[in-house]
Amino acid sequence: MSSTGTPYQTVSVDYFARRGLRRYAGVFSLWALGVGAVISGHYSGWNLGLLAGGWGGYALAAAAIAVMYLGLVFCIAEMAAALPHTGGAYSFARASMGPWGGFITGLCENVEYVLTPAVVVSFLATYLAAVFDTPPAWLPLYWIAGYVLFVTLNILGVELSFRVTVIVTLAALACLAVFWASALPVADFSRYALNIGAGPDGKPIELPQGNGPLLPFGLHGALAALPFAVWLFLAIEQLPLAAEEAMQPSRDIPRGIVAGLLTLFVSASLVVWLNASVAPGAFQLASSGEPLLDGFRATFGSGLAKGLALVACVGLISSFHTILFAKGRQIYSLSRAGYFPRFLSITHPRHKTPHVALIAGSVVALTLMLGLWFGMGAEKGAAVIQGMLLNMAVAGAMLSYLLQAVSFLVLRARLPSLTRPYRSPMGVGGAIVTIAIAAVTLVYQLLDPVFVSGVLGVCAWFALGILWFALVGRNRLVLSPEEAFAVKTREKSAEATSVGV
Repeated sequence: MSSTGTPYQTVSVDYFARRGLRRYAGVFSLWALGVGAVISGHYSGWNLGLLAGGWGGYALAAAAIAVMYLGLVFCIAEMAAALPHTGGAYSFARASMGPWGGFITGLCENVEYVLTPAVVVSFLATYLAAVFDTPPAWLPLYWIAGYVLFVTLNILGVELSFRVTVIVTLAALACLAVFWASALPVADFSRYALNIGAGPDGKPIELPQGNGPLLPFGLHGALAALPFAVWLFLAIEQLPLAAEEAMQPSRDIPRGIVAGLLTLFVSASLVVWLNASVAPGAFQLASSGEPLLDGFRATFGSGLAKGLALVACVGLISSFHTILFAKGRQIYSLSRAGYFPRFLSITHPRHKTPHVALIAGSVVALTLMLGLWFGMGAEKGAAVIQGMLLNMAVAGAMLSYLLQAVSFLVLRARLPSLTRPYRSPMGVGGAIVTIAIAAVTLVYQLLDPVFVSGVLGVCAWFALGILWFALVGRNRLVLSPEEAFAVKTREKSAEATSVGV
């Protein structure tokens, strides 16, 4: 038991030997991991908020979310450099708010990283079905094949995993660049991006000739679009989960995550502008499961649709592969410390990858997807997967952002002498801005009937997790690297306080 009263169980000599990771990643690999995790949101999902605020309202929402992520990323960069452990958000919260704070924050991220790949692979299956003319009933086969293939790639070694990440991320950006170059000469912003208006009942209507108002639903519409704009940047925060596989984490993670976010700012700006500025226009794009493919059809013609759809799969593959990586490390870190069942953190004896965590998390996601598909019927089940599960992932992310920003503030206040190889240029103000925007986004999720079911689903997930931790997990904690760091740092802080008194 530590001096703070936290009980730690003694483990066998080979406990950590069976849970080892291998260092490989440098700045470029980490940059690819961050960009690759997010990039699918520039292919599908971002567009679903266009009807909430019109193009102008959505653009305002995207700008606000970009500011939130800037503040968040600077907070994460500082904490990751000071606490270079694979636990990421859980590790930050554990050091600042104790075991319960660490577990709750880790549970928030767990919702995000288990469910986001499920949403991405559902979009990927939609694209593949368009390529190969397969009936909707076959979509679950694409899901299963996707999980089997990319979980296997993640298991076969960190070297292979990062090489695949770099290749698919660069390919995804190249695909987007081709679209931007082709759309720029034919873009008609006024006609297509501004073709959403407010009807007599206040609901969105299509304006065939465009030239509608920039903010058809006013500031309220922009606020309502906030949860949808998150998809443009969701998962960039996963980089600290690779800390124990990075060559120089205190230096490389801050550089990789900041460079990744700046890349995403450019890509998101061009996607929101150009994809909406070509046919079929913002109104129809708002309900599309394949907005980039719709943009390609407008610039290259429908005759190339199948080939273009196959190319467009690259971005979805990139995010699916990289978020699976994050999911494995996130479950692994919580399990290694005893918060989740310990067997989940056993790593592959040869490849040193968290194969048990990867498989277990994927089985949970596939079980949810197949249960919704067969329990609700194909059409309704698919809509719920791309709707409710997406909403659950966003809700989990917002809660984790709030808690990570709080962790940053607590660490700054309680541990001012903590060695910080990197310091956030936005400081405390960046954390406060992150908290404010994340809180407003979460409120607007609760105000939207479409999002409420997702938030309630997160609550159910939390209830099960908290019950497990209260009854079992908190009595089976292990002094893992991040736990040992938190205990040692807290003890030093207490000693310094007593000496000061």
